[in-house]
Amino acid sequence: MKSILLAGGTGSRLFPVTLGVSKQLLPVYDKPMVYYPLSVLMLAGIREILLISTPEDIKQYERLLGDGSQWGITILYKIQPEPKGLAEAFLLGEEFIGQDSVCLILGDNIFYGLDFSSQLEAVVERTHMGAQATIFGYSVKDPQRYGVIEFDETGKAISISEKPETPKSDQAVVGLYFYPNEVVAIAKTIQPSARGELEISSVNQHFLKEGKLQVETLDRGFAWLDTGTHESLLEAGQFIETIEKRQGLKIGCLEEVAYEKGYITKVQLLENAQSLQGSSYGDYLIARYG
Repeated sequence: MKSILLAGGTGSRLFPVTLGVSKQLLPVYDKPMVYYPLSVLMLAGIREILLISTPEDIKQYERLLGDGSQWGITILYKIQPEPKGLAEAFLLGEEFIGQDSVCLILGDNIFYGLDFSSQLEAVVERTHMGAQATIFGYSVKDPQRYGVIEFDETGKAISISEKPETPKSDQAVVGLYFYPNEVVAIAKTIQPSARGELEISSVNQHFLKEGKLQVETLDRGFAWLDTGTHESLLEAGQFIETIEKRQGLKIGCLEEVAYEKGYITKVQLLENAQSLQGSSYGDYLIARYG
């Protein structure tokens, strides 16, 4: 499986901060925001990643992340000239995806939960084995800001609507999607919405109509943080700080994930850490693995 990491957009809800820097490069406590979704992909066992961003910001991501070899992965880059909706990612990434299944993750989403790696690996395997797509639902107090899943009385998903004025449930679609290869062909048939965008909800509706969409609900023991506003960005940083200080372990630490997954050796991890020595991030790696 391959993955597309979307790190574009204007970040208008974070103006004036994002007038000078890409939203996904802003710090969430002790590391850039983009580290968190990247760590999710690595935890899922996905090692080929296409990062899509704006013409103005793409070079910043290349400078920060390089080709990914320091973490035992491959990162390629693609420019999105202007934002035209999440589903455009499959059109921009068609050549990269090739004949593989694909995961799409949004660069401003943070996930934290017990056994998440095992859950992700199971979804990857299921996507490989069949033509099923998988999305994740999470209960929120302001569902009108998100794609919303409607369920029937048996708990089966029956519709998905994008940012509805009157939500039919409190279950928001989080920014993590797994699709079989046919998603590329489906994306080509999607028409722009009233907002002028190729909506990811339209892709999900297609799989739902065909009976090929599985919804996994993230329960109360799980945290999904959307960092799209000043308040949610601050809350995300405070959450990460609290967990890391309480446990003495880092969230979204790419060197640690790469080592624990067997992508790099301890020698490589410590070489990476040496270049970061003097920061709490680098010192953590040296203290834990040195």
